[in-house]
Amino acid sequence: MSSSPRTLFGTDGIRGKAGLKPLDPESVMRLGMAAADVLLPGFRREATHRWPTVVIGKDTRLSGDMLEAAIAAGLNARGIDVRLAGVVPTPAVAWLTRETGAAFGVVISASHNPFDDNGIKFFDWRGIKLDDKTEAAIEAAFKGEIDPKAAEIGRTAPIKDAADRYVNFVCGLFQDHRDLFTGSRFALDAANGAASVTSAAILTHLGAKVSVFHDRPNGMNINRECGCTHPEAIESLVRETGADAGISHDGDADRVMLCDETG
Repeated sequence: MSSSPRTLFGTDGIRGKAGLKPLDPESVMRLGMAAADVLLPGFRREATHRWPTVVIGKDTRLSGDMLEAAIAAGLNARGIDVRLAGVVPTPAVAWLTRETGAAFGVVISASHNPFDDNGIKFFDWRGIKLDDKTEAAIEAAFKGEIDPKAAEIGRTAPIKDAADRYVNFVCGLFQDHRDLFTGSRFALDAANGAASVTSAAILTHLGAKVSVFHDRPNGMNINRECGCTHPEAIESLVRETGADAGISHDGDADRVMLCDETG
């Protein structure tokens, strides 16, 4: 018998209009329980001595807080302690998941899409994106019976220094190449997204001079006429500032576009 077609997960997690199924609060809470039921057994085989925690990060979309609270509730209902990284780039969630020994990680973002879209994707305990088979198992659990469990209820708490820890980690990767950055001038387009809290800090710590643009997110201006989907923005900014190079991100800062001094 062939498996039922996947309708929840797409090529990069779950995407849709925030507030509408499957990204309404009730469905997202259910998704949290389904993900826990599928992913926790594998984690416990690898790390039986650890109390399960899950790291959640998000971009700057207006709906991020709502979806964060909903999926955290579903995870808490399965006895998982949730650690909120707040607004951080998607790669930071992957790193924090592995670094903190979490059972898995959750990213709330729709990448380069408009602000009224959102999405959810998962990383396993190693900080690696889930394979199709695992996503299919979560989808099947989500569509099946979600049994209530009288397990211990998990708690939710912030990771207060999540962005700073990630900045320090990335800077460490380039410690032996600081001479490539020292004194260089960069124009940075943060897309009013997650890069607003990390990219300029990384470049500055490495000794670069940075002119930052589109780093004032208000929940609704993410990717709006800026970022990777609008390369003309960084082209113009590089020329206006006389920068040596330009850097442009998308909303969750998991991709980057570079240009030289001519744009």
